[in-house]
Amino acid sequence: MGQHVCMGAMMQCSFGVAPSSLTVLPANRTMTAPGPLANIMDGKPMLNVLPFGMCQSLANPTVAAATAAAMGVLTPMPCIPNTPAPWIVGAPTVLLANMPALNNSSKLMCMWGGVIQISFPGQVTVQVP
Repeated sequence: MGQHVCMGAMMQCSFGVAPSSLTVLPANRTMTAPGPLANIMDGKPMLNVLPFGMCQSLANPTVAAATAAAMGVLTPMPCIPNTPAPWIVGAPTVLLANMPALNNSSKLMCMWGGVIQISFPGQVTVQVP
């Protein structure tokens, strides 16, 4: 069984250089000791998913431009997450605000090619299948 993800969970992007914290608004109306619990729709960039320091993906236009200007030497640029789709897969048997609950094995895809995953769910007492 996976851990249910809540406010303050730590995330890592495969192209980011630093971890980031998940922000969950109390819109789902389900709380745990550290804060609100998350569902798969809590993946909006710059609201739920904050930057991961610097981005190293050449699919990111700012990184590609800086790398081209540096004669092909990879030049990381500030991360601006671009996550248009919800987290996948979540816990389909546990609904939170009519959406599957977010568990620690879920992944979020960034348009710049990064895969965002949960490194710490924010709590360790609530489990979901």
